[in-house]
Amino acid sequence: MAKKIIANALSLNMVPVESMTLIRARHISYADVPKDAVSAIGHPDTARVVSGILGFEVPANRVNVELEEGDVLYVAQYKGPRLEEGATKLPEGATLEFFEVTIAKEGCKSCGSNDCDFCQMRSWTCGQ
Repeated sequence: MAKKIIANALSLNMVPVESMTLIRARHISYADVPKDAVSAIGHPDTARVVSGILGFEVPANRVNVELEEGDVLYVAQYKGPRLEEGATKLPEGATLEFFEVTIAKEGCKSCGSNDCDFCQMRSWTCGQ
């Protein structure tokens, strides 16, 4: 069953090692992050700041994430100075961007199609 996870980073440790695994990261709005995504944000201050921006609770949850095809990782990418202990909002000059990350194993399936407009891999890479 596909998982929806919210984290504050993407690590290659999350991606299965295959002969060729593709990673797609798309910039999204914070409003596109579903409320039922399971938190994998390990730092309590980061979880509080992300919660404040999303408008729903994202609990701190230090877990290992192993992505599989079909899973969606929502990354809340923080840029700025180190968060102060107890932070609940972004410090001045800091930003938080959101990305939707998915993976596909083996890349193009070499289906032999002469018309890549109908290729499943093309649909995935184009974000459809």
